[in-house]
Amino acid sequence: MARQTTPGADFGAKPHDFALKGVDGRVYTLKDIQTPKGFVVMFICNHCPFVKAIAPRLAADGRALQEAGIGVIAVMPNDTVTHPADSFENMQKFSAEHGFTFPYVIDETQAAARAYGAVCTPDFFGYNGHGDLQYRGRLDDVSPSHPATADTRRELVGAMLEIAATGRGPDNQIPSIGCGIKWKAA
Repeated sequence: MARQTTPGADFGAKPHDFALKGVDGRVYTLKDIQTPKGFVVMFICNHCPFVKAIAPRLAADGRALQEAGIGVIAVMPNDTVTHPADSFENMQKFSAEHGFTFPYVIDETQAAARAYGAVCTPDFFGYNGHGDLQYRGRLDDVSPSHPATADTRRELVGAMLEIAATGRGPDNQIPSIGCGIKWKAA
């Protein structure tokens, strides 16, 4: 596993549109998740230990954001030829197993991951209702070697609720850490 850390937020950067197939067979675009309160575009996969460590809370926090009127989508960017655990069929199983209520889509060409500048799984991009990037941090402090506790702070949820209320993300954001994206050979 090639461990990567995300760069800080490029405050104000605009999101990139996409048309990606979800595990439910529907094609999703940016318009499907944009709301006046903001939205999150996250890059995750099925096999990464960092994603597996947060998957139950990712499902719960995604649901909480949706209930607060914030759009959520998860994009799987990895090469499924070299990493068959991330196949579309396995995405369907992963989504069902964890009870995702948000779209989980496949980026077969990796164009969305490249456009956003995603570097790892998980990688979170939080936007305000005007489509300005305001968050590029982590879900929380959990990792494969650091399990959740009663004191685990919901950083993404807190940041997105702040963004929904004020239009601005927190000044202090801790980068996400995860497995490097499995890029296709050129």
